[in-house]
Amino acid sequence: MEKFFNTAGPIKPELHYYIPFFERLDWEEIKFLIASEKYFLLHAPRQTGKTSALFEMMDLLNKDGRYSVLYANIEGAQVSRNDIVAGIRTVCNVVSDSARIYLQEERLQSWYVKHYKEIQAEDLLRRLLSYWAEISEKPIVLFLDEADALVGDTLISLLRQIRSGYNQRPYAFPQSIVLCGLRDIRDYRIHTGSGEIITGGSAFNIKSESMRLGNFNAAECRALFLQHTDATGQQFADEIFSELWEDTAGQPWLVNALGYELTWKNRAARDRSRPIILKDYFTARENLIQSRATHLDQLTDKLREPRVHGVIAPLLAGEKSELQIPHDDLQYVVDLGLVVRKPQLKIANRIYREIIPRELVAVTQDTMLQESAWYVDSENRLDMTALLKAFQQFFRENSQSWIEVFDYKEAGPQLLLQAFLQRILNGGGRLNREYALGRRRTDLIIEWPLDPEKGYFGPVQKVVLELKILRGNRETLIAEGLKQTAEYADKCNAEEAHLIIFNRDPEIPWDKKISLSWATQTNRRIGIWGM
Repeated sequence: MEKFFNTAGPIKPELHYYIPFFERLDWEEIKFLIASEKYFLLHAPRQTGKTSALFEMMDLLNKDGRYSVLYANIEGAQVSRNDIVAGIRTVCNVVSDSARIYLQEERLQSWYVKHYKEIQAEDLLRRLLSYWAEISEKPIVLFLDEADALVGDTLISLLRQIRSGYNQRPYAFPQSIVLCGLRDIRDYRIHTGSGEIITGGSAFNIKSESMRLGNFNAAECRALFLQHTDATGQQFADEIFSELWEDTAGQPWLVNALGYELTWKNRAARDRSRPIILKDYFTARENLIQSRATHLDQLTDKLREPRVHGVIAPLLAGEKSELQIPHDDLQYVVDLGLVVRKPQLKIANRIYREIIPRELVAVTQDTMLQESAWYVDSENRLDMTALLKAFQQFFRENSQSWIEVFDYKEAGPQLLLQAFLQRILNGGGRLNREYALGRRRTDLIIEWPLDPEKGYFGPVQKVVLELKILRGNRETLIAEGLKQTAEYADKCNAEEAHLIIFNRDPEIPWDKKISLSWATQTNRRIGIWGM
């Protein structure tokens, strides 16, 4: 059977193209930590290959023969929440059953079935692991996956039982335990049944290291795609790889999902003698964004969390300083893979920048009565003056009621304009977004193909929109904005540019907010729109 790009579940090397985990993690350090009897963390954003890496490590270490290494996914204990009895029994069930499946270790399950009713749940996991270490001919290494999915008193009990057995390692407790999840343990915010909040670091202070499985680098993205070329002979146009990197920044699920869209969901490309060109890639990218696949749904679900909102909202609005965001919250959102901090704080990749605002205003966009045909002239060009005048009127009539229902009210005007534009451009254009914290602006680039037959490979109308919220002196803001708009339009090689200024002061009447004037900046004519 031909291999394929994997988008669901752990990698199976015989079925999937993949990058070996030891090319993405410091394998020598992991082996050193295990040999040194350390307990440590491995965390990574969802669907970056963490579980696949754990299985690969278990295989390699068991083949090496020095340890008995076990992987156990304990996510099922999440539903028990503060019920320690049910939660810890679920963890013990999973560990003993996994030992039987992966290591053919029957004694652990037999002991557990015989003794679990007579041992208090608060000590059951410690006793189970102690028994296993005592009867095992080799030191035990245990990978507990999805540990941070556990909730409340169940998670506290798990961490404390591991901590209580720590001093008995390796003869009466596992030599090394690796807790795996989405977050570093410092980001565990554990709400106990009594209402107390305990941080993971205080409950598990035996952690020696915290390792993060990151994204692919650009070379690994290319190498993964070229595995398909090596296996089938099918060629990718070289210009695809720079787009792939910009769109994904190496996020493994996105890279694999685009590969799958290109080589399988695109039925024409199932003919392996047919090369895959850039036009195929753009189609696959848009299909992926529109698909609302599980990974993308999980991403948008995270946007509802208060800690995530506190980081993403100022990014979308471009209004606040990074220094005003709590460090722990910022690191949490970085660990989730939603943002990156260097070279500046920004949304992690181009596809996330596209999806996040789309999802935040999806209902708004779907209920807008806007069509591209209303704003297209006889030469198939977007009439941006007519379009923005229409938005001015729409914003005047609807902004208060529509923004009020947004979760991200801080960025309400910017999101409402993007919903308006997206509704129009869905008929054949593209809206690219750029956000970065502290620049006090949002950059939008409209790309509108002028020849429907050639699409983006023919002539394309490019329009830059610079969005700002009015704070302080309007003339100073305009002077700064014109300079930024002109620079950005030059950078994007855009033929048209507009500066849009939102005035959110409810005391100012609409007749004074709504305006249009034109200015010239470095030989470029720029529209200045007040809203």
